[in-house]
Amino acid sequence: MLGDRKGIRLMIWSGPTIPTPLPPEVLASLTKVDVTNDARQGDGFQMTVQLSKDNPADYGILLGGSLDLFNRMIIAVLIGASLEVLIDGVITQHQLSPSEEPGRSALTVTGKDISVMLDLEEHEDSYPYQPDSVIVERLLLTYIPNGLMGPHMIIPTLDFPIDLMRTPQQHGTDFKFILELARRNGYVFYVEPFMFGVTRAYFGPENRIGLPQAALTLNMGTDTNLRNISFTNDSLAPVGAKGSFIEPILGMTIPIPAMPALRIPPLTPFPSPVRRTTLLSQSANLGPLEAAASAIAAATQAPEAVSGQGEIDSVRYGRVLRARSLVGVRGVGFTYDGLYYVQRVAHAITLSDYRQSFTLSRDGTGALLPVLPT
Repeated sequence: MLGDRKGIRLMIWSGPTIPTPLPPEVLASLTKVDVTNDARQGDGFQMTVQLSKDNPADYGILLGGSLDLFNRMIIAVLIGASLEVLIDGVITQHQLSPSEEPGRSALTVTGKDISVMLDLEEHEDSYPYQPDSVIVERLLLTYIPNGLMGPHMIIPTLDFPIDLMRTPQQHGTDFKFILELARRNGYVFYVEPFMFGVTRAYFGPENRIGLPQAALTLNMGTDTNLRNISFTNDSLAPVGAKGSFIEPILGMTIPIPAMPALRIPPLTPFPSPVRRTTLLSQSANLGPLEAAASAIAAATQAPEAVSGQGEIDSVRYGRVLRARSLVGVRGVGFTYDGLYYVQRVAHAITLSDYRQSFTLSRDGTGALLPVLPT
C-alpha cells in the first residue's frame, strides 16, 4: 500500500503470469505512481522506486523479480470499501538512475495496457467476406491467455465486403490493423479493466450511453470537489467532409451527402456549427456504404469544439473519475455546465496525495439536464 490518505490506498500486483502483491520492501521504496487513461492515446503507467544496494552484486529490487520487464502489473486504488482498478498492463521499460549518494538511486518503471500484446508481431493476412467487426472478434480470441477475456463490446459494422469489390487485407500487427478498421468506420478501439484480472475490449463509436459519473462541482461550498477547471471553445475544431463515389453499374458519379459525427447522443442543446470542410480524395473508388463511412469517420475524428481541463480534489470527490464515459459539470454557469465526455484522466499518487487531472470534451454549449448525479 502507498499513499494511504483519508481512506485512499494504492494497491499493486505484479508477476510474469498471475500478478501477486508487490513485496513490502518494494512498496516501501515507491515514491510516485502515475497512471494515464486516455481515450485517444491509450493507457499507460509509470512508477518511481528508490534503490539501495543491499546486495554487493546489484540492487536488491532489480534482482527480486517483481518489477521484471514484461511482468503483468495491476494498479488499483481502494477508496473506502471500493476497489477501483486503474490499469491492467505490462511493464515495457526500465530507466535506471544510479547515484553515489545513499538513497538517491532510482528506478523508473514504465508500462502500457494489455493492448501492447496485440502490437508485438506483424502479420500478412486477408479476410474475404468478413465485416470489420467480425474480423476484430476473431483477432481478439487469440489474446485470452494475456487477460483479454471480455466480455468484449464489439459494435457491428455495416459494410459487408464482396470479394470482387474489396477484400480486407492486414499488413502489420493486430493492434494497428484493428485501429485501421476502427478509423475507417468512425469507431474507436481500446481495452480497459472489466474486473480484477479481467480486461475487455471495446470496438465501436465513442460510448456516450449510460449514467453519468458523479458531477464535478465548483462554487458550491462543501459540495465543491474541484481544485480548478478551465474551458476552451474552438469554433474551427468541428470538421465536415465532402466527396463523391462512382456507382459501379452505370458509372455515375454520386456526391456523398453531409454526414454528422458518430457521437450519439448529443450532449448540448447548442452544438457548434461546422465551419471547415475536408475533401475525401480517395472516395471515388469506394462503394456507397464505404463512402458514407469515410465521411462519418472524417467528421468523428475531428476534435469537438468545447474542451475542459482541470484537477479533482480526490478526497472530496470520493471516487475514481473514469475516462471514456460521461460526467457532469456544475457550478460554472449555464454555458459550460452540463454533460461532457471524459477524454483523459491522469492519476498521480505519492506518499501524501492522490491527484486526478482530466480533459473533457463535447459538441457545443449549454446544459441539457437541469439536475446532475452527485
